[in-house]
Amino acid sequence: MQNNIIITGAAQRLGLHCALTLQHAGFQVTATYRSEKPGLQQLKDAGVHCIQLDITEPNALADFIDSIKQQLGSLRGLIHNASDWKKDLPLSDCDNARAALAADAAVYDAMQAVHAKAPYLLNRAFTPLLQAHDGVTDIIHLTDFVASVGSSKHMAYAASKAALENLTYSFARALAPKVKVNAIAPALLLFNDHDDACYRAKTLQKSLLQVEPGAAELSNTVMYLLNSRYITGKVIDLDGGRHLNLP
Repeated sequence: MQNNIIITGAAQRLGLHCALTLQHAGFQVTATYRSEKPGLQQLKDAGVHCIQLDITEPNALADFIDSIKQQLGSLRGLIHNASDWKKDLPLSDCDNARAALAADAAVYDAMQAVHAKAPYLLNRAFTPLLQAHDGVTDIIHLTDFVASVGSSKHMAYAASKAALENLTYSFARALAPKVKVNAIAPALLLFNDHDDACYRAKTLQKSLLQVEPGAAELSNTVMYLLNSRYITGKVIDLDGGRHLNLP
């Protein structure tokens, strides 16, 4: 029976590294991606099954679920890495309060759709496949440091990641002992190429360890959870001690 793992949002950066790590470790990975990225060819060359999918589009999500159920007899793991990052809109003092309200609602709904609603639907849809695997299986949610501390400029984003952390506890309770459900909450792991030196220096100062650990830090933690037989309902903080770096 194959060790099939699905990872969403895996065509670039952390998701790409994680998908390749799992594939090279002997799992058969199915990776979803929303749009074409340079890393997509790396996945295909490694033997990863790549499926274009917008997880916030109901019909596309339903087609994806049906396709997976037809192709796979079981799942070893389901990793929710797909993400979006929308900044809260500036507070508006204009007369068109209805338009401002609609714009705020759109940002909030978009964040909840990708970070909470889609994982909830996929977890429920794929529970039979996870339970059909010969052995303990895993669901892993990728959340964020801000889920526990909030954010003054990305409130909707932080709230959606907090919702995903709460789903971790609920699904861990509901699916035990067959399925382990955990979350990983990173702070800085990997800079973007366009981040300038000033931003990098300022960001590194936020944690106690003051390093950019790289994508392998996430992949190693995913492997740790997959190999564990006694961890469920936990949020693993990958923040370099940032939560202790108080003023």
